[in-house]
Amino acid sequence: CKKINRIVQRAQTDDLYGAAVDPVTGEQADTNVQGEVQQQLDVLCNTLMLRAFCSSSDIICAVASEEEPLPRSCADVMGYHYDNIFKSGEYVAVFDPIDGSKNIDASLPVGTVFGIYRSPDQGVRDDHGKGWSLDSFLQRGTRMVAAGYCLYSATTVLVLTLGSGVHGFTLDPDKQTFLQTHPNMRIPDVGSLYSFNEANSREYSEPVQNFLEKMKEAGKIGGKKVTSRYIGALVADVHNVLINGGIYGYPSTRDHPDGKLRLLYESAPMAMIMEQAGGAGSTGYGRILDVLPPQPKKKRRNDENEIDNDDENGKSFEEEAGKGIHVRVPTFLGSVENVFELDQFHKYYGGDDE
Repeated sequence: CKKINRIVQRAQTDDLYGAAVDPVTGEQADTNVQGEVQQQLDVLCNTLMLRAFCSSSDIICAVASEEEPLPRSCADVMGYHYDNIFKSGEYVAVFDPIDGSKNIDASLPVGTVFGIYRSPDQGVRDDHGKGWSLDSFLQRGTRMVAAGYCLYSATTVLVLTLGSGVHGFTLDPDKQTFLQTHPNMRIPDVGSLYSFNEANSREYSEPVQNFLEKMKEAGKIGGKKVTSRYIGALVADVHNVLINGGIYGYPSTRDHPDGKLRLLYESAPMAMIMEQAGGAGSTGYGRILDVLPPQPKKKRRNDENEIDNDDENGKSFEEEAGKGIHVRVPTFLGSVENVFELDQFHKYYGGDDE
């Protein structure tokens, strides 16, 4: 986080704004696996996060990033042969290296999100010659052992949970050391703040539209005037809700029926943090941490006992794996009473949309 913070602070002076450019051709780089044009910061921060998780110790054996189509073994990240010390790692890391990178151009807040899972194989099971096991990544959020985010704004804040409460740390710019400034963070049970992109409200489902209308009509919630704050960066908006109480939402829309936030490395880590702080995380129909990512079909063995990577529909293992790694879910995070009320609107107005 400290290295990314430095890059963010120097983005203007070091000309790191805008889309990434291929250093060989000078042309704009390709889109990433999400179909989004990669920004220069996306590329730099992704490299930093990959190396940070893989070079610090032999505990992490593989990583998955928003910017990569498939997970990578730490041996691959560090340029080593697979048969080495990384094979004994018991954990895998998932992350979004720089959330809201387009905000940088306007000097608005951005952030980093990450989560850690214990590998069910207690180390890497190499099923397909890639140095990582898909089972280690495609787990429910309830199996996460740690989650956190870094917010790069007026101050640089690291918020972390290891499964027993949430603690916040602020970077001392002079000593370049994180100091604990928010011990045992707790979100209020109810809040008057809502953080939705209301420019898309006409495309929201009926339950979400009705919920927002009722919240605005109420005028006051928890004794405070209802207010709207939307920054456009997941980390910044969720941090605001965590501190002040209320609800953050990225619902489904007509164009994006599953929403746009990725379950594995955005929604699930944030939901774990919220729950550990006394809040809640929901898809509108259930707990985010209970959602199981799509599982690829098991590989078949042909008559010669060789592994067949393609299923009966012609989909390769890589396609199925990528679908699970980057699956999206509607996401609502915040105070437990606010999220519960939104779930009730889905229950009564949602029909068969579940």
